[in-house]
Amino acid sequence: MPHTSTDTHPFQPRTHARRTPDAIAYVMTATGESVTFAQLEARANQAAHVLRQAGLKRGDHIAILMENRREFLDICFAADRAGLYYTTISTHLVPDEIAYILADCGARLLITSDRMLDSLAPLLPTLTALVQTFVAGTTPPGLHDWNAITATQPVTPIKDEAQGLDMLYSSGTTGRPKGIKWPLPDDLPGGRSMLVNLLSSLFGYNADTRYLSPAPLYHAAPLRHSMVTIRTGGTAYVMDRFDPMTALTLIDTHRITHSQWVPTMFVRLLKLPEDQRTRFDLSSMRMAVHAAAPCPPEVKRRMIDWWGPIIHEYYAGTENNGFTAITTPEWLAHPGSVGRAKLGVIHICDEAGQELPIGQEGEVYFENGHQFLYHNDPAKTAACTNAAGWTTLGDIGRLDDEGYLYLTDRKSFVIISGGVNIYPQETEDILLGHPAVLDAAVFGVPNEDFGEEVKAVVQLLPGQTASPALAEELIATCRARLSPIKCPRSIDFRETLPRSATGKLYKRKLKSEYW
Repeated sequence: MPHTSTDTHPFQPRTHARRTPDAIAYVMTATGESVTFAQLEARANQAAHVLRQAGLKRGDHIAILMENRREFLDICFAADRAGLYYTTISTHLVPDEIAYILADCGARLLITSDRMLDSLAPLLPTLTALVQTFVAGTTPPGLHDWNAITATQPVTPIKDEAQGLDMLYSSGTTGRPKGIKWPLPDDLPGGRSMLVNLLSSLFGYNADTRYLSPAPLYHAAPLRHSMVTIRTGGTAYVMDRFDPMTALTLIDTHRITHSQWVPTMFVRLLKLPEDQRTRFDLSSMRMAVHAAAPCPPEVKRRMIDWWGPIIHEYYAGTENNGFTAITTPEWLAHPGSVGRAKLGVIHICDEAGQELPIGQEGEVYFENGHQFLYHNDPAKTAACTNAAGWTTLGDIGRLDDEGYLYLTDRKSFVIISGGVNIYPQETEDILLGHPAVLDAAVFGVPNEDFGEEVKAVVQLLPGQTASPALAEELIATCRARLSPIKCPRSIDFRETLPRSATGKLYKRKLKSEYW
């Protein structure tokens, strides 16, 4: 495929490497490593040559299993210009889960890091015979040294460049994770794409952006927003892990303009002592976006009071079958909403997939969104699609007269007690508002008379002590604001709750302990 002008394909590091070679594409904040656009362009080309020499052609698949480190984005941009699908794997998975994803996505090549070798150890005797395995960092005998091999390759582009795509896996909150696959575009790398158009128009990513990413790059939002920032000529500042004081320090030091969060991060920021929270200059921030999990309204109000009218929210899935967004002024006028559709048309449907009237709660479907498939799972693809061809992520919600969407909860999280549907989210919001609580999960447990009853599991703030008296106080707090059927009958305390780094609660792991 011939090369073309950067004017028609401007959204790739090559364009910025030519115009501003010494500008910083991204920074790994834990180590201080800075990567210029010229360096990223050279390394992405070198990596693309390695991928071709490994026998990979357009449409083939690679997998990446590593912590947030410098090589991560180099590899993604290499696959992006080699016409490959690239799957990023959570570093928190156990060997069996890693093996499942590698087999399911059909990866022909795996690039990992030396820090992940212990997790891979049980797989290595058979893995290397099935998948070419490269290691970034100290490489043991029998495996390929990624950095040493890429360093020997040309810094010029491969001759047959083509646009690649991520194929990311769902978080698996309700079962085995599934790969979300889109068709490869018939285009050269760096052209306009749905994601570039959508995110840059909504959030204003451009060459002046300094974007803070506090979450692992193996998740969809941190990866895609970081790459869109770089594609538009801005700078991504990538944290190795979230820490509230470190995040505030980075915003102040690097004059961050854009940032992305999940509600649990907001909770941790707000529960810092007041003198710590207010010591930083955050005036450079023009946009702070949150998503991935429901945000308690009181938490959002407090963030707006602190950071001002720069808080944006969106609702979407890795599937990108639809997308809503809402600004601070809109949210203050429609508190609790996740916004109006920016991609697709929203429909609220009953269990048979039939549309419900405005104001009624049902399953949220999108029409005319991005088409996708669940890889190797036509049954799941069919199950999320109704007769009209609209698709759902399994969330429950309602629309108001102005088209604003309000989410109630995940369909799979609904508690059915005595035939009544109970949505745990509002109970969790009240528990999170208690000054002793850092995190909370509410779900159904067996009840002989009613089928299910409401159970809460709570993580306390440091310095707080679990006790029967505190459990009773938390239950009383819920009963003061909710009908009794929605309130937990009992509360257990845990040191931590099982959440992904993007804030999604693995409620099935908790629930399974009680069934």
